[in-house]
Amino acid sequence: MLIDISQELFSCNVFPGDPMPEKRRPMSIENGDICNLTELTMCAHNGTHVDAPFHFIKDGKTIDQIPLDSFVGECFVARHEGDVSAADAELILSKAKTAQAEKRILIAGKATVTEEAAQVFADTGIVLLGNESQTVGPEDAPMKVHLILLGAGCILLEGIVLDGVEEGRYGLNAAPLNLGGCDGAPCRAWLTTE
Repeated sequence: MLIDISQELFSCNVFPGDPMPEKRRPMSIENGDICNLTELTMCAHNGTHVDAPFHFIKDGKTIDQIPLDSFVGECFVARHEGDVSAADAELILSKAKTAQAEKRILIAGKATVTEEAAQVFADTGIVLLGNESQTVGPEDAPMKVHLILLGAGCILLEGIVLDGVEEGRYGLNAAPLNLGGCDGAPCRAWLTTE
C-alpha cells in the first residue's frame, strides 16, 4: 500500500518569510490555445521538500550531487510531540534499529529537533531525517540544528504529512527534483507498507 506524505503545493505551509508558491496559466484550451500550460514561481523549500548541505554550508553538496539512495529505502516513523531531547533521539534510534530501519528517520507530530538531539542523530550516521514542520530545528533559530545534521551528511526531509501513520517501519521514496546547483528541492514523498 502507498501512503502519500506530501503537502499539496499551492495550499502548503510556508516557512515564515519564504515566498508562497504561485501558478500562472500562459496558455489555456479554454482561451483557444492548443493546450493548457502552467508556469510556476516558488522557493525550493516550499511544501514537502529536501534540504541539501548547500542550504547552510557554503561549499556543501547541492541537491543534484546527493545520491538517490539517500532518499529511497527503509525508514522508521516515530511519533513525538514537543522538543526532541538527546534521550528522545536515543530512544527513537533504538526503536528504529530494532525495526532494522535506522538509516532514515521520520518524526511524526509537532516535534522540534534540539541541538542535542541533532548531535545524537548526526553521530549515528543516519542519511535522512524528516519531520512535519517546515524546518527540523526551532523555527526562530534553525541554523545550528541544520549545521549539525547537514554537516554530518544527513539530508533533511521537511514538511511531510504523517497524520494517521502509525509508528513503525516503512519503505520511503522522497526523491527530489533534479535541480542542478540548488540548496533544496520539492519532492513527492510516499511510504510503502510491507
